[in-house]
Amino acid sequence: MSTNNTPINFEIVKDELANSGLADLGKASIRELVRIVNKIENRTGQKFIRMEMGVPGLAPPAVGINAEIEALKAGLFLDIEVSAANCLPSVGSMQGAFAVFMVANRTDRNKEGTLFIDPGFPVQKQQVRVLGQDYYNFDVYNFRGEKLREKLESYLKTGKISTLLYSNPNNPSWICFTEKELQIIGELATKYDVIVIEDLAYFGMDFRHDYWKPGVAPYQPTVAKYTDNYIYLISGSKAFSYAGQRIGTMAISDKLATRVYPDLKRYYSSDIFAYAMVYGALYSLSSGATHSAQYGLAAMLKAANDGTYDFRTDVLEYGRRAAAMKKLFVENGFEIVYDKDEDELIADGFYFTFSYPGLTGSQLVEKLMYYGISAITLNITGSERHEGLRACVSQTGMDRLGELEARLKAFNKDHAK
Repeated sequence: MSTNNTPINFEIVKDELANSGLADLGKASIRELVRIVNKIENRTGQKFIRMEMGVPGLAPPAVGINAEIEALKAGLFLDIEVSAANCLPSVGSMQGAFAVFMVANRTDRNKEGTLFIDPGFPVQKQQVRVLGQDYYNFDVYNFRGEKLREKLESYLKTGKISTLLYSNPNNPSWICFTEKELQIIGELATKYDVIVIEDLAYFGMDFRHDYWKPGVAPYQPTVAKYTDNYIYLISGSKAFSYAGQRIGTMAISDKLATRVYPDLKRYYSSDIFAYAMVYGALYSLSSGATHSAQYGLAAMLKAANDGTYDFRTDVLEYGRRAAAMKKLFVENGFEIVYDKDEDELIADGFYFTFSYPGLTGSQLVEKLMYYGISAITLNITGSERHEGLRACVSQTGMDRLGELEARLKAFNKDHAK
């Protein structure tokens, strides 16, 4: 790599990487990468192609803003009935996940913690560690379809797993579980009495299918079709572009909500699952989610269910960006890492994954810095594909694709074998 022709000043990037205190940039957290890129941008006055931070890049819809003074009830697009009492507001899905770990991983003193179907959101493992809980994980890349059954059962039959967590669509790979795979997960969760935490932060955003018509098939795929042991984590940030309000929903299966777990009395005043969740975990984490934000999200859900607000149209922009960006990467020598759901090509959406031949993820994330492109390595997500990076499309508008193309061409010219 020449020190003279990189799009971003070579010496400044080198200096900031040295000053970061990080021995391996590939192991940096998302926010550590953000800090380094911000410093480089400030010193050079040049803007990066920002793909490291998974923050929404679209304006919040007016229907939500205008409705923050109205309290409205609404359902979802899952063809699943959950009582209103068991749909709980949370300060974003991250707080919801933390509360779930606090309760669901304490239902049985003989169990140890969470099984993460990776790749996944790194902070969720951090939350488990902060709570002093154990976890297991495996990369699902080589265990799609029927292969998933044997792999999952090898963990669940140990009797040590309290909860099983995955995101669907997946952060960071954007793979989506098929009905066959969800059925396998549900059946095994029932067999081994494990609670499935279904992280739906990117609810309905598999744009290959139209899941956005209320009360009409097809519906967002869900494990709830195959087990009563489930909890949804639903975010207002992505599908509704409502990130700044920090509002989400935790929906607990009605049967799970009323279930009695005597071991919960070790931590909470009640052994009833939902009671421990509300008056034990959530109450200790916050005095409540912001009132006006709850009104806003409720109004958007109501409008979507009434058919007066088609939020799919807004977020389809992410799919368009992903298709265009992936094309540029592939044309310039890069490869898509997680590329298929069983035999079907993955959807274009909020994230995609890429690699460059001959480079590890750590090498690639550092080299791209000199070309004004930032992303995160897959190895901090539990992925075994250590050569890959995760790209978020939310901060790269279509107006910057020419700039991205020029930087990718320069990179490929300097690194092609």
